[in-house]
Amino acid sequence: MKTLRELLNDYLEYRKGLNYSPRSLEEYFYDCVKFIRHLENRFNILTASELRKSHLFSYQKSLYERKNAKGLPLVPRTLNKNLSSVRNFLNHLCEKGYVLKSLPEALKPVKEPSFLPLGALKHAEIKKVLGKIDISTPNGYRDRTILEILYSTGIRASELSGLNTESADYENSTLTVFGKGRKERIVPVGKTALRFLETYMKAIRPFLLKDGAKKALFLNNSGTRLMRYTLRLIVHKHYDKANFDINVTPHTFRRSCTTELIRSDANLYHVKELLGHESLSTVKHYAKLTITDLKRTHSRCHPREQDKS
Repeated sequence: MKTLRELLNDYLEYRKGLNYSPRSLEEYFYDCVKFIRHLENRFNILTASELRKSHLFSYQKSLYERKNAKGLPLVPRTLNKNLSSVRNFLNHLCEKGYVLKSLPEALKPVKEPSFLPLGALKHAEIKKVLGKIDISTPNGYRDRTILEILYSTGIRASELSGLNTESADYENSTLTVFGKGRKERIVPVGKTALRFLETYMKAIRPFLLKDGAKKALFLNNSGTRLMRYTLRLIVHKHYDKANFDINVTPHTFRRSCTTELIRSDANLYHVKELLGHESLSTVKHYAKLTITDLKRTHSRCHPREQDKS
C-alpha cells in the first residue's frame, strides 16, 4: 500500500498534467507536506486508510495555534489556503478510492472578514513615479514599459514574466497571457502602455538580447527571461524612494488598475474577465471602495453638511 507521501507525489504529477504552474505545485506540496508531517509526528500515521476525522480536526487546530514570522496568528485567508490545499488532496484520494467522501468534507473553511482591498495607489501617485524613471537608458526604458503594462492591464507578475514576443498584438492593442492553470486570455492594452511597448520592442530589447533565439518579451541584464523576483526588485527600485504608506509590489499595480476601473463604473463582469478570475466574488469587494468617494460627495453636496448651525 502506498504511503501518504507517495500518494502526494502522484497527486502533484496529476496536477502537473493539468498544466498547473510550478509555483502552484510548490505551494500544494508545501501545504500538504505540513499536513502529512503532522499526521506522522502526532499519530504515527503513514497511509490513507488510517485517516480519521479526528486527525483532521487535530491538524486544523494546529493551524490555529501556528504563528507567522512576526509571532502573530495566521490570518483567516492563510488558514483557508492551507485547508484548501489539503482538502483538494483528500478529494483526489477520495476519487481514487483511498478515503471516504466524508473525510475531506470534515475540513471546514474559516470565515474571512470582508475587508476593503488594501495597497492600491492612486493614479496620480503612480503617474508621478513613472514620470521620474530615467528612460534614456535601456534598463530604464524597460522598467517604465513593464510598469506601464502592469498598470494598464492588471496582469499578474507571473503572467508578465511569461510573456513572449508573439504575445503582443499591436494592431488590436492586446496581449495574450496565460494565467493560473495555464488558462489563456486576451487583455486590452492602453495606448500609453502600447506606445512604450512598441518602442521597447524595436529600440530597447535588441540591446538586452544576448541570444537571438530567446522568445521572452521582457529580458533581464543577462539577456534571459525576466523572472518574478527581478520584477519585484524593479518595482522596489523605483517606488521605495517615494515613501508611500504601503509596501509597493508588482501586485499593487493589479489592485490599482482594478480600483480605478471600479471607481469609473466598469462592469464587474468585464473586470473579472480582464483579471482572469473564476468568479465575481473576488472582484465584488472592490466595489466597496466607492464608499470613500460616496462619503466625500455626501459631505460636499448634502445640504445638512453645509448647515453651520
